[in-house]
Amino acid sequence: MSASPRPRAPRGLGRSGKRLWSSIVEQFDLATHEQILLAELCRVADRLDLIADAMKDAPLTVVNTKGDEVAQPLLVEARQQGIVYARLMAALRLPDDAVDAEGDGEQVSRPQRRGGARGVYGIRGVVQ
Repeated sequence: MSASPRPRAPRGLGRSGKRLWSSIVEQFDLATHEQILLAELCRVADRLDLIADAMKDAPLTVVNTKGDEVAQPLLVEARQQGIVYARLMAALRLPDDAVDAEGDGEQVSRPQRRGGARGVYGIRGVVQ
């Protein structure tokens, strides 16, 4: 990590968002585009907290205007926000800490692997 100052958390973040922001900027130097992704990730974390609070006493299902029993809209939104959270976290491509293969307990960082669904693509005519 370089000696550059840590970026400040965006205004309006809640407790979870601020905690997430701090935990990441303490460990990593982020480029501007990564800071933008992190800011949105923190906002999603705060939204998930708000939804969880609203769901504490809410039923899992509700009756819609047609009289059908359907999933609680907050539950559906929580699922969607969870997907957004996972995608933003993956987009940041933060290295994860893993114990090395020798098993001596030493921590090593390795970047997340990214590959296409069908593997790595080569340049046409160069790699077969």
